[in-house]
Amino acid sequence: MIVKWFITALSVLLLPNLIPGITVDSFYIALVIALFLGIVNTIIRPILIVLTLPLNIMTLGLFVFVINGFLFWFLSTFIGGFEIENFGAAIIGSLLVSVFSYLGNQIFSDTGGHRGRHERMNEQNIV
Repeated sequence: MIVKWFITALSVLLLPNLIPGITVDSFYIALVIALFLGIVNTIIRPILIVLTLPLNIMTLGLFVFVINGFLFWFLSTFIGGFEIENFGAAIIGSLLVSVFSYLGNQIFSDTGGHRGRHERMNEQNIV
């Protein structure tokens, strides 16, 4: 879990280099953002997805990007040293953090990506 936290913090730390309009002052701030991002995604995001379910269905799930961008922007309103200038940067930033975190977790995971699924298939064939 700590490795995933650091991977998310590193992906947040990369954002100012890729997206104009996002600033992260230090690695410590990136760690705080990653911590609160995990908490917000665990508690608030599911509630917002359920509340906006009709809109989500009408947009074929694309409204989730707006929810993610809103939550990312929301964090910038109360974490000092983390600023997002506009909502477009928040949506792109949340998308990039998701992609970088996913890739980093795949690289540093215990199962090594698809190896876990392959091992499960072998176990089923043995029995």
